[in-house]
Amino acid sequence: MSKKVEEWTVLSMLEWGTDFFKEQEIPDPRHSIEWLLAETLNIKRLDLYLKFDRPLSPQELDKLRPMVKRRAQHEPLQYIVGFTDFMNARISVNEQVLIPRIETEQLVEIILDQHQSEELTVLDIGTGSGCIPIALKMEQPSWKLFGIDISEDALNTARDNAEQNDTDVSFSKGDILNPDSISISGPLDLIVSNPPYVKPEEKDILERQVKDYEPAEALFFDDLEKMYNSIIEFASQKLTKNGYLYLELHENYSQQILALFDEQKWSAHIENDYDKKSRFIVAQQR
Repeated sequence: MSKKVEEWTVLSMLEWGTDFFKEQEIPDPRHSIEWLLAETLNIKRLDLYLKFDRPLSPQELDKLRPMVKRRAQHEPLQYIVGFTDFMNARISVNEQVLIPRIETEQLVEIILDQHQSEELTVLDIGTGSGCIPIALKMEQPSWKLFGIDISEDALNTARDNAEQNDTDVSFSKGDILNPDSISISGPLDLIVSNPPYVKPEEKDILERQVKDYEPAEALFFDDLEKMYNSIIEFASQKLTKNGYLYLELHENYSQQILALFDEQKWSAHIENDYDKKSRFIVAQQR
């Protein structure tokens, strides 16, 4: 920001920020400066375009400058501002939890569409920020929602998010690779999981904002069949008869994971995400 302070307006900052982030090879450079500027001014991004001539005060520039610097280092926008929106929830995020994706919103939508008039007991395995059970609880207040994770830091974030969104969700520590560590009692009607499904050797093809900042334990796992088999075996024991299992997965390995359900007690199929990629498995225990 080399211009004199009095020269900065909303429009000139949008133009400068877009060019600067392009030079730094930041994904979606225009969106990045819009989000940071809207956060600085405490307005909606669309409202920036009604305020092109609005000058930026020295205090606003002081607030914006360190955020621009962090984004230039490829730090995710959601970590910089400290939150993201997920369905109808405002979810706080930090480097201890994975940033919720649009695909996971679709997973929640699929569950809600298929179970509108039911009262269910639901467990989210690898809950991270708690976005899945919190969003489900907000849409279906009568459901009983639980979430487990191996990270105590993630669980603390999830509990804070449940409180911020005024939702009653129970979070506890548990490792699906060590089922004895999971203390959820009673039968479950539905289990959902978005486990780590990127293989370590794929790290180099990820964007810097993902591989350099988001928690590796929530992204990477070297033996995907082991991970998903553990979930399936746990679900086989804990689900009620005709209970459901919903999984998010890597599109490149969808058929490999679907084959794990080739038993008579499971009926399973793949559903595509909005980009027509094989992203979800919906399975029912018979």
